[in-house]
Amino acid sequence: MAGTRARLDALLRRTRPTAFAAAVWRKANDDHFGYLAVLLAAYAFLSAFPLLLVLATVLGIVLRDHPQVQNAVMHSALTDFPVIGTQLRANIHALGDAGFGLGIGLIASAWGARGLATSTQFVFNTVWSVPYTQRPNFVARQARGAALLGVMVVDVTATGALSSVSGVGVAHGLPVQWLGAIVSAAINALLFTLGFRLATAPRIPVHDFIRSACAAAVVWQGLLSLGTFLLDHALRHAEDLYGVFGLVLGLLAWLTVQARIMLLLLEADCVRARGLWPRTVLSDGLLPGDRAALEDLAHTQRRHRRMRIEVLYEQADGSGAGIVASAAGAAPSAAGQPIQHAVEVEAGGQRAEREAAVPGEAGGAERVGDGRGSVAHQQ
Repeated sequence: MAGTRARLDALLRRTRPTAFAAAVWRKANDDHFGYLAVLLAAYAFLSAFPLLLVLATVLGIVLRDHPQVQNAVMHSALTDFPVIGTQLRANIHALGDAGFGLGIGLIASAWGARGLATSTQFVFNTVWSVPYTQRPNFVARQARGAALLGVMVVDVTATGALSSVSGVGVAHGLPVQWLGAIVSAAINALLFTLGFRLATAPRIPVHDFIRSACAAAVVWQGLLSLGTFLLDHALRHAEDLYGVFGLVLGLLAWLTVQARIMLLLLEADCVRARGLWPRTVLSDGLLPGDRAALEDLAHTQRRHRRMRIEVLYEQADGSGAGIVASAAGAAPSAAGQPIQHAVEVEAGGQRAEREAAVPGEAGGAERVGDGRGSVAHQQ
């Protein structure tokens, strides 16, 4: 059985596209990218839905005597939800002139928006395996989050405006329509790159993620076009049978699809920029790409600047712990001596930890775990 898995792994590594795709899948699996996508989608929903309620309320107050302008602004805001935009337009109503309802909507929108900005930074830094000690602190995180929300608002506004321009361009022929699509994609690429910069720790250079940012912008534009096509053709005669449940599920599904695609593109850029491929998928071997990815995962847990993390590997035959593959930081022991903290990944997938005094120092302790929670101490 092990031989069959090894042969299948070798088959996947035979060509560069399949080897790269397998490494991206393995990296996404290591990062639990499905959970990360759901996290982004949930906070996007919590911020988008109350924000639309607030927008409808403000428009109803400010543009009370201009219903056509109200409809135009709402249509522009709902451009990012082409498939369920009709249901959103039918179910989103103003909260009334009372300040209480508007205040509740503003609080809910602010809470969801702050969660979206914070979770976006957490997800991006997790994908790039940025150690906790090198992530922005609380104040910087809030400032970057506010700027990120501003970029999101500008992107949504620009998307709606460019969609209206493209609609006008249809009447002037295909070249004008294509020109509008190209300009829209270029502006989205610029805004996505700026958003990725704000969501990622400063230690990650722009040239590492600019490809995924531009690709995400193009995919975003493609999803909007696909949704518009489905709405105009396949779903034109469909009735809104599911009411609020269909609206909520549709909005969550739409946001989740966008989040998963964006994260997959980001995972691919990380694998490319850091050389985390080729990797094993089915067998338990350790290729250079596997070692680099495992070391990144271990170093991500560095939560103090004086903490030292070392990654060790057992020999393939299980004899000995092998050599130190990488190290970062330094941590003092309780008695004041430097301590080596080693994370040992065995061939069978078990994880052991060992703390020992640095050679030449005294007072070290050793801690060995069998991967199931049992720990032994030895002076």
